[in-house]
Amino acid sequence: MSIILAVALQLITAAPTHADEAFAARVSRGKSIETAAGGPAYQKALWGALTDPMTVSLKACIAHNAPADTSPFTLVADVQSSGRPSHVAVEPTTPVAKCLAGWFATLTLPAPPAAPPPLSQGAIYPIEIDVSITP
Repeated sequence: MSIILAVALQLITAAPTHADEAFAARVSRGKSIETAAGGPAYQKALWGALTDPMTVSLKACIAHNAPADTSPFTLVADVQSSGRPSHVAVEPTTPVAKCLAGWFATLTLPAPPAAPPPLSQGAIYPIEIDVSITP
């Protein structure tokens, strides 16, 4: 099974609720910061640390939830200056997505650069990851 982690914004076609708007705003901040000062270097460090373990964890989440819903999903998180993710959320909230979010919340990621306002909120660095699963 080949797993592809895609970095592409998913378009939401339904009328957004307040929670959808908050999630969409977090996705937007995460995408914007990827191209801000320090963003490309942090993306390289982040993916260097995440690619293999995330693939293993995603495969485990799929196996644990068989037959698994392998629909694409987006994960957002706030990375603290220590590298610890907080406020991890996924949409849509499939069992596989929730499983991966649980694993992701336990990680220590590379320490992020200072995020420029208004993208940062205090000492956090917003990230978003779009996940696509292909057999």
